[in-house]
Amino acid sequence: MKQIYLKRGKEESLLRFHPWIFSGAIHHADEGVKDGETVRVLNSNGDFIAIGHYQMGSIAVRVLTFRDVAINHDFWQAQLKSALQMRMAIGLAGNPNSNTYRLVHGEGDHLPGLIIDIYGQTAVMQAHSVGMHLCRKEIAQALVEVSEGLIANVYYKSETTLPFMEPENKFLIGGSDENIGIENGLKFRVDWLRGQKTGFFVDQRENRHLLEQFSKGKRVLNMFCYTGGFSVYAMRGGAKLVHSVDSSAKAIELTRANIELNFPNDSRHEAYCEDAFKFLDGIESKDAGNQDHSYDLVILDPPAFAKHRGALHNALKGYTRLNQKALEKMQPRSILFTFSCSQVVTKDHFRNAVFTAAALAGRKVRILHQLHQPADHPINIYHPEGEYLKGLVLYVE
Repeated sequence: MKQIYLKRGKEESLLRFHPWIFSGAIHHADEGVKDGETVRVLNSNGDFIAIGHYQMGSIAVRVLTFRDVAINHDFWQAQLKSALQMRMAIGLAGNPNSNTYRLVHGEGDHLPGLIIDIYGQTAVMQAHSVGMHLCRKEIAQALVEVSEGLIANVYYKSETTLPFMEPENKFLIGGSDENIGIENGLKFRVDWLRGQKTGFFVDQRENRHLLEQFSKGKRVLNMFCYTGGFSVYAMRGGAKLVHSVDSSAKAIELTRANIELNFPNDSRHEAYCEDAFKFLDGIESKDAGNQDHSYDLVILDPPAFAKHRGALHNALKGYTRLNQKALEKMQPRSILFTFSCSQVVTKDHFRNAVFTAAALAGRKVRILHQLHQPADHPINIYHPEGEYLKGLVLYVE
């Protein structure tokens, strides 16, 4: 195993178990170290610090372990078993009423660069580092073994996360045409072949369930609906009507399919393939002639506005603009569920953007809930950057 040598004093964050080593902390590396290679990390005195995957870029090493052990089949089994045991402890793994959940959440499960979502008996695995890509077959085999029958199929889907590697999306183990996932008793078609992420946004499960409790008798607008998760929960919660909006025709098709799967021939739902800002701009004129286009429960769950720190300023302006426009159109005594999934946008950043929007819209708001990612998306206490999803539920006077 080749070795990476740190500059003097650059091991301090690693002694606090932070799982990233930035390129600026490295003094030199053994000759011939390649992208994705497993390496030992030593301090300036030559003492062992960690083992991880090396990769060219800002984050040069993603730490797999702070113990000097072999990264082999036994290692992958132990890490995956630990992740599975946690999901069993919180009542997700093996639950027939909710067979859709995240099994591995990167740094949160001490496996940086790896995401595994479960849909029934199918695991969808996604690599965010070259090292995890190179280990994909061994990880898939270990995953099936430790699941003891819970997982029969492993689909690999990393074309969008590692485009420079040109990995092939395919089943590594088994195969299945069954693409229905169950979440809190509701059914969803999961497009792991062409859909975003692993095919479904598992991280909003608990927030969707909360929305259901607010939905009875409400006129609901679900912006950036994707597969219609919030819309389906609102329907079950007894919403008077539900409108789903997304700029993607494919997303609208999936939303309609999921509504029909759970509520066939239900006239309460309609979907619109339209830009979010254009749709919100049009609410006022629609409202003048059609009360079905006034809303008292609105969901704003846009894609990440900032993928890196350089985009933070523009992202905050975007969140403010979006929330202001929605608040201006909402009925008195209504509820707003608003989210950010941008990792570089902190809770304080997001709250300030939303409160600025409320002030500009001239609306009084009160916080009812502060939302975050669910327990199957754990945050490594030594890696606060893992907290990416944040949301607010607001009462709008």
